[in-house]
Amino acid sequence: MTRLRILISTAIGACALLVGCTGVGALNAITPDRGYTLAEDVVYDGSTKMKLDVYAPTIDVVGGAPVVVFFYGGRWQSGSKDDYRFVGQALAAQGYVAVIPDYRLYPDVRFPSFLEDSAKAMRWAHDNASRFRGDAGKLFVMGHSSGAYNAAMLALDPRFLKAVGGSRDWLSGMIGLAGPYDFLPIYDPTLRDIFGPPEKFQDTQPIFHVDGENPPLLLMAGQDDEVVQAENTNSLRRAVISAGGAVDVVMYPKMSHEKLVSSLATRLQSSTDVMAHVVEFINENTAGR
Repeated sequence: MTRLRILISTAIGACALLVGCTGVGALNAITPDRGYTLAEDVVYDGSTKMKLDVYAPTIDVVGGAPVVVFFYGGRWQSGSKDDYRFVGQALAAQGYVAVIPDYRLYPDVRFPSFLEDSAKAMRWAHDNASRFRGDAGKLFVMGHSSGAYNAAMLALDPRFLKAVGGSRDWLSGMIGLAGPYDFLPIYDPTLRDIFGPPEKFQDTQPIFHVDGENPPLLLMAGQDDEVVQAENTNSLRRAVISAGGAVDVVMYPKMSHEKLVSSLATRLQSSTDVMAHVVEFINENTAGR
């Protein structure tokens, strides 16, 4: 059944300026160091030595905690799991097992290597959820910016999870924050190199893998985002609806690219309702499981 919910929300609060301007280092500095246990630098793929961190909640969750695998952004060229402790802590504080993987980046690799890494991280999370009191039957994939692209491709294109012995049926939902889902034509030389050759560009776009069989999607974006245009989110929403898939959209009139992810931080959540929508989505899609 197709679900559509476009929610127009306004970012408010005393911390709004801080959210928009604070770097991840400062966000980590104000992140509480309690309420979770941390397993650092866990190797999830022996062939590439890629690692992940797990933030497990210290609170008891009846029936096992939902597991959220979060992929960071950085235009497939930069980023580190170490920069996103504020996300791991914030998700753990909600009672979720947060898994934050690293994945290989350009210029060391090109499409689809970072998606293959992402699929392997999902396989690890599925297979190891119970070690952290998580429930593999409540598995979510989440990302910001290029990380949201990775998450969307895993949710929309069945090839990647199938290649690691998995399935999209593993996914209870996908959460995308300001993701690039439909960015053809590609003119930027670096992106052309990452996603080339040109005759294969279409295959790299989430929009062209919509088949109506996707897990529920929650897509969030700012209408004034100057890094990834909101039309990426609107385009994917229209395609999913047309195919009969499940999608919810939260579109903010004023929300910068960076602020959308920064406002997940526990001490800044009062400035927006971003985390509230994430929690509502996860709870809706784990009810009764």
